[in-house]
Parts: sequence; structure tokens; C-alpha cells
Amino acid sequence: MNRSPKDPNPKPTSLRIAAVQMIFADSIASNLEKIERAAIKAVAAGADAVLFPECATTGYACDFGALNPAPLRQALRSVAALAARLRVNLLVGSPIFAGRRLYNGLVVFNRRGRIVHTYAKCQLVDADRQWFTPGNGLSLFSIDGVSATTIICHERRYPELVRLPVMAGAQIVFHPNAGMDILAVSRSKRDGRDGIPVRAFENAVYYVFANSVGPQGGGKWSAGDSKIVAPGSSFLKLADNRREKILVADLDLSLATRKYARDSLRHPRFLAPHWRRIVTEMRRRVRESDRIFQRWIAKDEKCLQDRTT
Repeated sequence: MNRSPKDPNPKPTSLRIAAVQMIFADSIASNLEKIERAAIKAVAAGADAVLFPECATTGYACDFGALNPAPLRQALRSVAALAARLRVNLLVGSPIFAGRRLYNGLVVFNRRGRIVHTYAKCQLVDADRQWFTPGNGLSLFSIDGVSATTIICHERRYPELVRLPVMAGAQIVFHPNAGMDILAVSRSKRDGRDGIPVRAFENAVYYVFANSVGPQGGGKWSAGDSKIVAPGSSFLKLADNRREKILVADLDLSLATRKYARDSLRHPRFLAPHWRRIVTEMRRRVRESDRIFQRWIAKDEKCLQDRTT
């Protein structure tokens, strides 16, 4: 991470980001071991932040209907402790509860192990709907002072989920994924032909995509194809569809200009005030969602509180 020397608390001029392509294990404990090993390797490579796939704590072939909140809460506390020990930002896909409702989420931990953001997937596929409640917000958070956003899996098909946070300042899109296809379909999803470079280009931001890979159970497979894409749509890193892999790339934040999203806030003029109102409401919903999920995860525990307070 590079910072300008002029400002005592400047935003970084670059971030080193890792995307972990992983084969899911068959238990929460085993997935936590894999998360720890990958995080240690990413930190050894100098990563400032590490993105893991959708439902990395449980795997996507999990029996979500049988999940108990307590083991999930403890798993996320373990990830929090890992982030604090390694002094790294961790972004981990996981089922999360709010009350009795289960959501498909991404939880963002800062270098102190504090949860700084939790996003719940709002556009669900049919397989999701039998277990998960759709979220009712978008994503906006900071990594070492750099504004970012996330979408999950299927949501790549909804450009407004990226455009609005970029209008609000996001320079990086983090996208955890867990593919579940028959093998023939999985093999066809290769070499980045999935629309992700378009999202990076049309918003002039970086795009970090971490997918599962290999057999997923029940005859399903995941295509891998994890990637880190530059604002001009070129691939900085691209994984294959067979093996686990940790992708690491340096993001020059001066290139993440958000130009086209910023232009849309001004023209056409009849739309500009509506966009601004929507962005304001989006920020409010982000704060509200964060409060709901952080209360559930922390629940009577101080271990996830900012250690400076």
C-alpha cells in the first residue's frame, strides 16, 4: 500500500489485492483452515486485502436449512481474530442471520479484526430462494480509506448494483462467487468471457472476482476463472478452471477515475437530481443494514469491537 507523503492521513495511491480461488471443504472447520492458509499466503505476498468466494465459510453445497446461528457466528469471530493477527483486511462470503432469517452475505473485516461492513445478496437465483431472504440494500465501504463495493455471484447481471455505489465513490468492486453448474457448462465458462470486464470498463473501476472451483457436490461444478480486472477492462490476473489459486495484483488507484458514473451524475440534467436522491438513500440503507448484521455477529461479545475504543 502506497500513501502520499503530504497528508498525515492520506488515502492510499495503490492497494495490493488478493482474490482466492478455492475448492470448498465439507465442514465449517475445514473451510476455516483453508481460509487461514490462503490468508497467510496472501499476506506473505504483501496483500492489503483478501477476497474469498461466496459462502466460503460453509461451501455452497451446504444444507443451509440445517444451519445453526451459533457455529456461523463463531466462524466469523475466528475470521475476525485472523484478520487482527495478520493485520490484513479480509472479505469473506458467508451465510449470515438477522433474527431467524438467513441471508447470503459478504462480511468485511479490517486490519484490527473489526467488522466494517456486511452485505446481503439481494438478487437471488432459484436455488437461493428456498433458503435465503433477499437483502434490501446495496454495498459501500472502505478498505484502508479507499471506497469499495460488492455484489455476489448472480448479481453481475444487474449493472445498477455496481453503478450506484460507484456514483457514491467506490473505486473497487469485490465480487465473491460460487458456481454451481454441470461439468459441461462449467468448462465453457473460461477465459473471462462473462461480462465482468464490461462492468470495470463502463464504470472506470477495478473489479476483483473470487470464485470457487472444481466439484461442488451433487454432480455440480464451479468454473473458477477468478480474475482481477483493470478499469480499462484488461486482465491483471486470470485463474484457470481447474485448480486453487491466489491471485495478487497492485491496483493503481489513479486509474480508477469513476469517470462515466460521475458524468451520469451531471447529464442528462433531468436525471441528475434523481440519481443524487437515490445515492443518498443508498447510503442510509447501507448504514441500517450494517447495524442489523453487526449486532447479530457481535451479540454480547466485545471481541469484534474496535480495539482502539
